[in-house]
Amino acid sequence: MSVLLLSTYDLGRQPFGLASPAAWLKRAGFDVLTRDLSRDKLQDDDVRGAALVAFYLPMHTATRLALPVIDRVRQINPTARLAAYGLYAPLSEGLLRARGVTEVLGPEAEAALAELALILRRDTAPAAHRPSSVEGGFAAGPASTQLPRLTFLVPDRSGLPHVGRYASLQMPDGSHRVVGATDATRGCKHRCRHCPIVPIYDGHFRVVSSDVVLADIEQQAAAGAEHITFGDPDFFNGPAHARRIVEALHARHPSLTYDVTVKIEHLLKHDGLLPVLARTGCLFVTSAVESLDDEVLGKLQKGHTRADFLEALRLCRAAGVSLVPTFVAFTPWTTLDSYRDLLAAVHALDLVEHVSPVQWGLRLLITEGSRLLELEDIRRRVESFDSQTLTYPWRHEDPRVDALQAGIVRAVGVKLTRSRGEVFAAACELAGLNRAQFAQGAVRDRATIPYLNEPWYC
Repeated sequence: MSVLLLSTYDLGRQPFGLASPAAWLKRAGFDVLTRDLSRDKLQDDDVRGAALVAFYLPMHTATRLALPVIDRVRQINPTARLAAYGLYAPLSEGLLRARGVTEVLGPEAEAALAELALILRRDTAPAAHRPSSVEGGFAAGPASTQLPRLTFLVPDRSGLPHVGRYASLQMPDGSHRVVGATDATRGCKHRCRHCPIVPIYDGHFRVVSSDVVLADIEQQAAAGAEHITFGDPDFFNGPAHARRIVEALHARHPSLTYDVTVKIEHLLKHDGLLPVLARTGCLFVTSAVESLDDEVLGKLQKGHTRADFLEALRLCRAAGVSLVPTFVAFTPWTTLDSYRDLLAAVHALDLVEHVSPVQWGLRLLITEGSRLLELEDIRRRVESFDSQTLTYPWRHEDPRVDALQAGIVRAVGVKLTRSRGEVFAAACELAGLNRAQFAQGAVRDRATIPYLNEPWYC
């Protein structure tokens, strides 16, 4: 029996979410095809031969891109059982079932997918079979107690496009490095109000054993990876685990570099690990700062303040690690003055080259199950759920803020080859700041820190 695993988008990375269940399914004796549609076209023959087609939905963009593919798969192979798994599958359960998906799993789906395939092979499953009755399954909703605890296998990446076809690392000297990716943990023990991880994991996370992580990196390095992106929502959720992995990685591959994502709160709490990161080849740490406005940070329940961010930046610089902040620049609480303040602060802190241009126009997404809907002022602002965008649309009380955001998005998208400094200067001009003042020292022909050349985050 053949199983087809499909990914539509995973941040320009070779999808861990295809490689991991592929290992489980192959161990159970199934023929497995993995197709990353961000790199290759879906072939009709792949679909016709599959008894089970499973869609990996790790994020908002991936889910939107998957919807027309689901329709196409149903048309090509009406008898195939359709499943969806990943973070956004349970968040989109109603929409997926309306499209013909009968099995909706969460992000810890490897065992459930293998069990579902075994049931199909035995041909004993009733038409209305729900995988939540299968060992390792997941019922949609914020019930983290139902998340299975899996003993992970080394991901099987043999059927995926070569690692060199994915996003690369742009170095300050103009060269590029081949980038691999893996997960050392999944989920997060924090409950930031806007985060899509929270409705599923609800403050829990799962550890992938060090042996599995290192073996996964080993196979990617053998395929040519020169840099590893750790996809953990927070690499310091398990600080001792993180340290073991990076020290072992550096001992085995001294020339291999990497990057991680860590909360500001954890950079402060575990600042003793920052020199370890620098010593073992960490080129930069990404942190979801989101805002420099303490009121907005409080609404989002980020667990840090503006002053905390400034201290974390100081600690990273002292340790020799570049901090790459990401922002949700436009929220219902953003004002023209606070947006200008964000730009001015980034310039004053010499962080222009650290911020991807797409950040300047990002707008807060309010998705199904979001804790933002706990807030009365959010419930008052949002419109009905939009099944096309998979969000609750909202408008700012000040139409000038929405107009600015639309202008920034246009400026970012006009010419993708523009330097970060050029886009920043354009944002300053649109926001009503002195372009000449804020462009000074910001416009450079070449980036001064390494960055991944596919910088999307949702």
